Amino acid sequence: MCQFNLGISTTTTIGTTTTATTTTSTTTAASSSIINIPPDATWAQHGVVVAGGNGQGQEFNQLYTPHGLYVDEDQTVFIADFDNHRVMEWKYGTTSGQVVAGGNGEGNRLNQLDKPTDVIIDKETNSFIICDHGNRRVVRWSRRDQTSGQIIISDVECWGLAMDDNGLLYVSDQEKSEVRRWRIGETNGTVVAGGNGNGDQLDQLSEPTHVFVDRDHSVFVSDFVNHRVMKWVKDAKEGIVVAGGQGRGNSLSQLDGPFALVVDQSSTIYVADFWNDRVMRWPMGATQGSIIVIGNDQVGEANSLANPVGLSFDRQGNLYVDEHFNERVQRFNIEAPLT
Repeated sequence: MCQFNLGISTTTTIGTTTTATTTTSTTTAASSSIINIPPDATWAQHGVVVAGGNGQGQEFNQLYTPHGLYVDEDQTVFIADFDNHRVMEWKYGTTSGQVVAGGNGEGNRLNQLDKPTDVIIDKETNSFIICDHGNRRVVRWSRRDQTSGQIIISDVECWGLAMDDNGLLYVSDQEKSEVRRWRIGETNGTVVAGGNGNGDQLDQLSEPTHVFVDRDHSVFVSDFVNHRVMKWVKDAKEGIVVAGGQGRGNSLSQLDGPFALVVDQSSTIYVADFWNDRVMRWPMGATQGSIIVIGNDQVGEANSLANPVGLSFDRQGNLYVDEHFNERVQRFNIEAPLT
């Protein structure tokens, strides 16, 4: 359980968050494809609010401590609206969203959610996969019939989700400090990262949040308490540190509570650095990262960033950031076209 107060004793796309692009081949079952971002790309430092931004609340134009974030091919944004116990859909250019899962109060009935932390879309079944954190379960919610969900994994302190090109689901478990790969319908998953108790060794994780799976089925994990991002090659017994891992801090070689992450075609890592109020870019093999978006002390302003938790890109390479304490999602437009 993450060691800060998010309204529960326990915290991020998120992502897991996946991405979409026209320059790569899309997967058959996974939520979207892996984007190609130029290594010298930059983004506008003033964001555009695309969801929320109207204070904390439960109205359709508000969010309440949002978490996981997913952006579809048409720039529709889906948000795990944590303390409203619902998943919201915000279509491009709209000022209000609509409930697509939950929204019937906090609870454990099949038409309810309890503090959802992540959401992805399974294109094969046209359904949402939701990390129903407070209920210790993962649920599937049809996009056609949005009245109730179906439990697909039980008894898991899930935080982040990802799906590979074979339709296998990856779930981070904070209680067990591990990530498991599940074939939907099976009763036991396979440990693919961690699973050796809570700790800071290379075969351990400590309260992992988000997870990302690349085309080679390597698993990237935001290792929250260890302030690092780990990469576990398929079938590996231990991971390697690919970002952070130099203790808690705000230097370019450090992270302070990593949340959602995205990995592009060149294996460059983009990570929401929660307590440092910034988004970092970390090329594979680099000993330090660079800041691509950073906040300031003006909470609520277009150039502020308050505790980013969710992270995604659209097919144009625009960056979407879900801000936990600003109760909104901002889009930071890319300033160079994708190649």
